[in-house]
Amino acid sequence: MDLNQSSEHNRRLVLASRPEGAPGSDNFRLEQSEIPQPGEGQVLLRTVFLSLDPYMRGRMSDAPSYAEPVAIDDVMVGGTVNRVMESRLDGFAEGDWVLSYTCGWQDYALSDGTMLINLGKDPKQPSLALGLLGMPGFTAYMGLLDIGAPKENETVAVAAATGPVGATVGQIAKLKGCRAVGVAGGPEKCRFAVEELGFDACIDHYASDFDQQLASACPDGIDVYYENVGGKVLDGVLPLLNTGARVPVCGLVSQYNATNLPEGPDRLGLLMGMILTKRLKMQGFIIFDDYGHRYDEFYQQMSDWYAKGKIKYREQIVEGLEQAPEAFAGMLEGKNFGKLVVRVGEDG
Repeated sequence: MDLNQSSEHNRRLVLASRPEGAPGSDNFRLEQSEIPQPGEGQVLLRTVFLSLDPYMRGRMSDAPSYAEPVAIDDVMVGGTVNRVMESRLDGFAEGDWVLSYTCGWQDYALSDGTMLINLGKDPKQPSLALGLLGMPGFTAYMGLLDIGAPKENETVAVAAATGPVGATVGQIAKLKGCRAVGVAGGPEKCRFAVEELGFDACIDHYASDFDQQLASACPDGIDVYYENVGGKVLDGVLPLLNTGARVPVCGLVSQYNATNLPEGPDRLGLLMGMILTKRLKMQGFIIFDDYGHRYDEFYQQMSDWYAKGKIKYREQIVEGLEQAPEAFAGMLEGKNFGKLVVRVGEDG
């Protein structure tokens, strides 16, 4: 069976089973179905780019969360950039590029306009809508500026410093006059953070003396820690947090594949004591739920920064829908370098 994208069939990656620990290819199933036909008030979309993001791991589980889990045998969720193939919906015409949050891991899908943003006929770099100008960039922007509220000359620390969120956090911190300290996995990523993104320092979390290196890179302590990893990085950060430090919490990637609580002493008492004595502010957020009304503000500012070369962006593109499960599993282990995107179909 030829499952390449064509004008005759629709390939769909569905959730076949819920993973125990790290997800694998056996948790997904590649199916083929007929291409749906749009009814009144609908558009037919063809997927060109699919975004792979850590939050998807939570949607594969049925544990209580801020969003409903993907049902077994349903198409896996994910942001996509698509072309409009046929439109019976006002505001969308054949050939338009769109950003969708309802199509997921498949070649074709119908949309009634819900969570569908028109990107026009000829966006310069369509996949940016999945990264710097989309959910990851928006998450970095609002989490840092609204919750972190960095002030000039403060120290901002962020893990996963070369990922789409962390890289943007560090660069915004520099634009605001702060010292930016990143944490990343491996010397190559750390060099990129400093030499290309402009971080003041970046520490390899694989280093045996990680805690000591982090402390040396933050001689005045940490005023804002943008949390998206957790685990041993948080352990290293906690003693360095200054009085009044702010901790925006957008993710805990190190814990997503865990099936049990981490080994070692219970750190909850330590954390709660520090929140009290150092008057820390720790706040979680869900980007579109909490800040959807400010997307236009973000988009205009980030577009301006990017156009002027003030923000740099790195993207890693994987070719082929069938490669998505393996690429997704690798991302959760930190194997990606930059924003991870799957090219599902042709650009034209």
